[in-house]
Amino acid sequence: MLGARVHAYLRAAAASRAHRAGPFVIRFDEHDDALPFNYAIPDDDVAPAEGDIAALVAAFHERARTPRLEYVPEVAPKLEDALLAAGFTVEGRYPLLTCAPGEAAAAPADSGVLLALVTDDPGLWRVARVMNDAFDAPEATEHDVARLRGVLDRGGLVAAARDAVTGDVVGAGQLGGPHDGVAEVAGIAVRTS
Repeated sequence: MLGARVHAYLRAAAASRAHRAGPFVIRFDEHDDALPFNYAIPDDDVAPAEGDIAALVAAFHERARTPRLEYVPEVAPKLEDALLAAGFTVEGRYPLLTCAPGEAAAAPADSGVLLALVTDDPGLWRVARVMNDAFDAPEATEHDVARLRGVLDRGGLVAAARDAVTGDVVGAGQLGGPHDGVAEVAGIAVRTS
């Protein structure tokens, strides 16, 4: 089942940043309290007790973070009702988009934009600035660059879209390192100005 593989991917991506609270693996970013960097992934088929959810909330509050989960409802069908009963609200329900090897369509060519993978620190800084601008985050810091470097270190990719005339980075995105054939496209950003 794809959903279970997505959960396994999310748990693997948390790796060294993972903490456990009952039936939840929690990914915390000690340098950034933004929601996308701090969330829990439930064990598959979890039916959490009140104490499990209380421990989850406490783990987030101890780190001054907002309790939040990312999961596939079909893989943990009893979870949402338990969370709603504990005072959580649904932030959103997002579809899983898949693209199997060999199914990717060629992107339309635009001679005004050049796409390239980024591996060097100056390029990672430019990508971090575009991402932070697009997501209305503070100015990019060394931690943002280190986070992108971590994507590369774990076998992922970081890409930049450059204006063909000026060379300025106008867009960016990343692909997490694959786990069991699953990888996440994330941080797709376009500079706002």
